Amino acid sequence: MTSHPDLLPVTRIPRTGSPRRALVVGDPFRAERIAKALDDASEVAHAREYRTFRGRWKGTEVLVSSHGVGGPGAICLFQELADAGVSTIIRLGTAGALQPEIEDGDLVIADATVRDDGVTAQLVPAEYPAVSSPEAVLALTAAAAEHGAPHHRGLVWTRAAFYPAHLELPLRMYVDAGVRAIEMELSALLVLGTLRGLTCGGVLVIDGAAADELRDTTGYDPHRAVVDAGVERGMHVALDALTRIPVPRPS
Repeated sequence: MTSHPDLLPVTRIPRTGSPRRALVVGDPFRAERIAKALDDASEVAHAREYRTFRGRWKGTEVLVSSHGVGGPGAICLFQELADAGVSTIIRLGTAGALQPEIEDGDLVIADATVRDDGVTAQLVPAEYPAVSSPEAVLALTAAAAEHGAPHHRGLVWTRAAFYPAHLELPLRMYVDAGVRAIEMELSALLVLGTLRGLTCGGVLVIDGAAADELRDTTGYDPHRAVVDAGVERGMHVALDALTRIPVPRPS
């Protein structure tokens, strides 16, 4: 890839001129789907798993970017968005439910996360929290209520491993502790956001029960109509919340 001083090195996002607000998702195709809902949308960067679009949602300029799977890769996007001048980031992702009252297609709005993401332990001490910005939590909760989207608030477990192997993971402990859902990237965003002084939060669409004891299951399958409908609701909730959060004036 040719070096270009006006582009950031990993994501190829322009160093300057970006909107202050960004919605981030794991799947590059989901980023494209969201971009199609924007006005005046255009693709501004595509490198590796990082695909970025720019457009307007109800008159407000936003970026939509994909970060791929897992915290170590995702935090590269979050870092470069901050370097590009973005000050407010919301993650729209999918997650597995850890509580029986949470149904497929429901939204989970994260107050904070368990830091088991595989990257932040190399950045800050274990005692350092991963918390959502209150403004983001309140905006997401209000938008979910306005859209009539079934939603829940609480703690989320961000875990690096997707498929288990020989080590026993503390799933039952977190279920018993009331953690709402499990996903793979949000704690990296929340820690980086606090370190960089950003406003950050996350809303997750439930695509299955992560704890088999919660209900009968025939295996993980996120490609179902109930999940797709939840993603569609989550898109509108996330975009509405993102564009309502006040952003500080550039210093």
